Amino acid sequence: MTAEESNETPKEKACGVCDGFKSYTKENKKKVKKTPSATAAAYPMPCPPDSRQLGRHTWTFLHTMAAYYPDSPTESEQKNASTFMKSFSKLYPCSYCADHLQKEIKKNPPKVSSSKEFSLWMCNVHNEVNERLGKPQFDCAKVFERWRDGCAE
Repeated sequence: MTAEESNETPKEKACGVCDGFKSYTKENKKKVKKTPSATAAAYPMPCPPDSRQLGRHTWTFLHTMAAYYPDSPTESEQKNASTFMKSFSKLYPCSYCADHLQKEIKKNPPKVSSSKEFSLWMCNVHNEVNERLGKPQFDCAKVFERWRDGCAE
């Protein structure tokens, strides 16, 4: 496939997140016809996520967002990231978790001067939660390996 066919400029390479989504949609277009009944049959209504599922998926999103955050963000990007985290902490569906995150952000505001700083801040916040829950700590030196670059082979 050429760059023109994939809607990418020759200098750009899609990130792992985008590649995963492209392959997911390509595979699923073949499996499901676009009719309401076929879609409903292919995607049965699941139960709402419990707090563990919600937490796991939330951390995946937050870590990935931080890992793909710019290395040298503009002032506007920094403000947006900080505002996002503050707003997110107020809108999170688990009120206990939301309250805790709000307190953590007040005590230790998001560090958004670079992808590395934001990722390490996110990892440290997550590790604080893990400690409170009696879960193992994550090695924050591996945030990019885990959330952006993939394992070294």
